[in-house]
Amino acid sequence: MTQKKIDHPEEGIEVPYDELDPETLRRLIQEFVSRDGADWADAGCTLEDKVEQVLQQLKNQKVKVVFDLSSQTANLVTCQR
Repeated sequence: MTQKKIDHPEEGIEVPYDELDPETLRRLIQEFVSRDGADWADAGCTLEDKVEQVLQQLKNQKVKVVFDLSSQTANLVTCQR
């Protein structure tokens, strides 16, 4: 008997970023860009630079905020086009 590999995409709901409290959104983005522990100064930019880049990606609909129902957490994910 052959088993099929089943992908389990994040199951959640999209949360319009502009409906989040600005400080909550900023902290979500800061947590997201600092997950890998990168020192952005070594790359020639600051944490704030990276936050602004992600904020622009949200505005351009390249990424979105998704609340994952199973883990009860929010995450930023790439938009599928």
